[in-house]
Amino acid sequence: MSQQLAISRAARLLGVSRAALQKRIKEGGLHSFDGTITSEELLLLYPDLELEDSGLFERTQKIKQDAFRRRVMDRTLPAKEVLAERLFEQSLELNDIKQHLQHYHTLVVGLQDKIQELSSGQQEARNALKLLDEWLEHELHHVLGEDKKPDTFDVMDAMLKVMSAHVTLQPSGRDFFVEGNDTLLEAALKAGLALNYGCSSGNCGMCKARVISGQVMKVRHFDYVLSEPEKQQGYTLMCCHTAVSDVAIEALEATSASDIPKQQISARVKAVTPLSQDMMMLHLQTPRTHRLRFLAGQSVTLGHVEAGSGEFPIASCPCNDRDLQFHIQRGLGGAFGEKVWNGLKAGENITVYGPWGDYLFNEDSQNGVMFIAFDRGYAPLKSLLEHSMARESAEDMILVWGASTVDGHYMSNLCRAWDDALENFHYLPVSVADAKTEDEAVTQVVESLLKSFPKARLLDLYLAGPESYIAPARDKLLAAGFSASKLTAMVV
Repeated sequence: MSQQLAISRAARLLGVSRAALQKRIKEGGLHSFDGTITSEELLLLYPDLELEDSGLFERTQKIKQDAFRRRVMDRTLPAKEVLAERLFEQSLELNDIKQHLQHYHTLVVGLQDKIQELSSGQQEARNALKLLDEWLEHELHHVLGEDKKPDTFDVMDAMLKVMSAHVTLQPSGRDFFVEGNDTLLEAALKAGLALNYGCSSGNCGMCKARVISGQVMKVRHFDYVLSEPEKQQGYTLMCCHTAVSDVAIEALEATSASDIPKQQISARVKAVTPLSQDMMMLHLQTPRTHRLRFLAGQSVTLGHVEAGSGEFPIASCPCNDRDLQFHIQRGLGGAFGEKVWNGLKAGENITVYGPWGDYLFNEDSQNGVMFIAFDRGYAPLKSLLEHSMARESAEDMILVWGASTVDGHYMSNLCRAWDDALENFHYLPVSVADAKTEDEAVTQVVESLLKSFPKARLLDLYLAGPESYIAPARDKLLAAGFSASKLTAMVV
C-alpha cells in the first residue's frame, strides 16, 4: 500500500541526501505534494530496495546496510528508556491499527448479514445482491489469503521510528532527526539549524520551545524552572529533553547576523597543527556549558593575555559549536598570529569574542552553490561548506580553490575525500603559482572553472580571499555572465 513520506524521511530511508530527492523532483522524476512523496514512486525509482524473500534477520541486515549505512551503523543506540518509550509508542500504533481492522471486519460481516437479509425480495434484487455477496467474499479471500511480501518502506519506516525521531520546526517548516543519545538541541545543531540557546546545561532557559505535537522525555537534569503557564502550554528545554516520537515544536531560528548575540568565552587551546609551510590550524575548545553561537561564514576576535588580539574567520561548522578551528597564516594576525606560530601551547586560555560579519549562506536559495577561494579564503568557505553538508540542502556544491604557492592547497586531502564520498560535491584545485599578477591569477581560475563547469553561471557564488584578488575576481565573473545578485564576497 502506497504511503506519503516527508522528503527528509524518504531520503533517510534511501540513504541519500534530501537535496538528491529535491533534484529528482525538479527534474520531473518524482512528484511532490505538500512536501511529501509516495512510497510507490520511490520504489519505481529505486527498484533495488525491494526486499528479498528471506528471514527477518536477513531483511533487517539488508535494511541496515542499504538504507542506514551512513545513519544507523555509525550512531549509538538511544538510551534504553528512550527505546522503551519508542517501542511503546509503536505498540500503541499497532494496537490502534488492529482495532481499526477489527472494526472493518465487523462492518464487512454485518454487511454480508444484511445482504442475506435483503435477499428475500424480488428476483432481480436477489440476483444483484447475490453477485455483490460473491464479489465481497472473493475480495475477502484475496486480501486475507494473499501471501504478500512486506512493503519495503513500511518496514524501513518502522525501524527508523525506533532508531530516531523526526522533528519539525514551526514556523519555518525545517526538520531534523534526533539520533542516539542526542537532546533536541544537539540534534538540531548537528543538522545545521541555528536555534536559540545559551548555557546548553538547563540553567538559562534560552532554549525553551513549545511542543505542538508528539512526546519528549527528560534525559538531563536542569535547574531552570518553567512557569505554570509555560508548562500548560507545552514548553520544554531543548537542551535537556529528547524526542520519543515524531515531534513538532515551535522555536525561533537565527536567520541573520543580528539574531546572534555577541558573546565572550574563555576557550582552551586543544591543538596547534601545521597545515603547510605558511599555514597553521588553531583548534580551540569551549566549555561544555558555554559554547559559541555563530553562523557559518562569521568571524571572531581571539585574544591572548600576553599577545593581544586579532580577528579571524571561523573555519569550522556551527554544527560543532564546542570545537572551533582557525587557519592562521604566517606573518598575519599581528602579535596574536606571531604567538600562534611561536610558542602557543595546548591548554592555554584564549578569549573568544563575537561573532562578527554577515557573510552568510542563503538558506532559502534553490540553486546549486559554487565556492571560490583564493589562498587563505578557504577558511570561511570551509565553514560554509560543512554547514551546507550538515543541512543537505544544496543540490550541487563546487569548490574552486586558487593557490598562489606550491603548497597553497593546504587541505586538499580533505577536499578530495569529500569529492570521493559525496555525489553532489566537486573539487577543482587551480595552481596560480606561475601567475605574474593577481589579475592573471584570477583569469586562470575563472577560465578553469568555466571549462570544467560550463553551467556554473546558474549557481550561487561565494567568493573569499585576500583583497587583491576579490575585486578583479568579481569583475571577471560578472563579465563572464555571472549574476551580481547571486555573488557574495568576503575579504580575509
